[in-house]
Amino acid sequence: MAVIDVGGQVRHGEELDISAVENWLKEQGVELQGQAQVTQYSGGASNWTYRLQYDNADLILRRPPKGTKAKSAHDMAREYNVQKHLAPFYPVLPEMIALCQDDSVIGCDFYVMKRIEGIIPRANLPKELQLDQSQVQQLCLNVLDKLIELHQVPYQGTELEKLGKGDGYCRRQVEGWDARYSKALTPNVPDFAFVRQWLLEHIPADSKTCVIHNDWRFDNVILDPQQPTQVIGVLDWEMATLGDPLMDLGSALAYWIQEDDDALMKSSRRQPTNLKGMLTRQQVVDYYLDKTGLQPENWAFYEVFGLFRLAVIAQQIYYRYYHQQTDNPAFKDFWILIHALHIRALKLIAANNAEAQQLIPEYGAKLQDILKR
Repeated sequence: MAVIDVGGQVRHGEELDISAVENWLKEQGVELQGQAQVTQYSGGASNWTYRLQYDNADLILRRPPKGTKAKSAHDMAREYNVQKHLAPFYPVLPEMIALCQDDSVIGCDFYVMKRIEGIIPRANLPKELQLDQSQVQQLCLNVLDKLIELHQVPYQGTELEKLGKGDGYCRRQVEGWDARYSKALTPNVPDFAFVRQWLLEHIPADSKTCVIHNDWRFDNVILDPQQPTQVIGVLDWEMATLGDPLMDLGSALAYWIQEDDDALMKSSRRQPTNLKGMLTRQQVVDYYLDKTGLQPENWAFYEVFGLFRLAVIAQQIYYRYYHQQTDNPAFKDFWILIHALHIRALKLIAANNAEAQQLIPEYGAKLQDILKR
């Protein structure tokens, strides 16, 4: 089936020493038959992902990008162990095969897991699926239910308990992302001064502590090829931790571009949340709170945090482009997205804040001037 997610050609400079990997796998007791077909999945800003296809096995290898200095930024052991220890409670995880922490094999840590065959829903659903509006809604609800199920995992007394740093998750996140933005500022983006101060002044106590994914998007789930509204896999656990589930939801909503959003926000869309049948952001919040029973005093805090966090992530990437540390043309206009995220955050705050209301026309005019250039 053409809609099933498969790898592509390995990118130049990112070739894998497959003979070294095979020798190591055999030392771990993994039986391999036939010659490997090696392909690579798109992306590369984060960990590199390869498919190793044998006659008797279909495997995925994950490794950090070349040149990574801080292991904490691409911690293969942590990512491997999160999935290994979470799997008994959350059965949509790939099966872990083995972790390598011997740099003599391919020069870095890596791990291997079994591949889950299915459909990864990216910016646009494959046309072959032909989902009607009710099926799109069911897909949306099933993806949200998988997030809710994750937040109910009984981690206490398991190895997962080691992920946490104790109470104060919300404060650590706000202060941490605030500091990162300061370090990544360039002259052509807003400083988010009002938004940052508002976040610091409205930090709530943690609503609860649970396992959170921290990068929950449609393109991190795998759908059943036979029943494409059903989620059979969840991927990309490198940022998973113990934290506040409402922060996880707020971060997820930053990527949630809906049908009535403006053209600029739609240009940044990377998941099919604009389709008829998909819940709006407000409907997502209502559904989640109804299913979990959580009752935040100030939901806007979590959604504003998610927008600011995404702005920092985008700005960190753009900072590298601005300072000519990368020439990837895909990053050229990220600074414009930062302006749009800033206005979205101000509009959320402005629902109950007159000062934010007064700032919107000023920054809106700046963005319109930028778009006219």
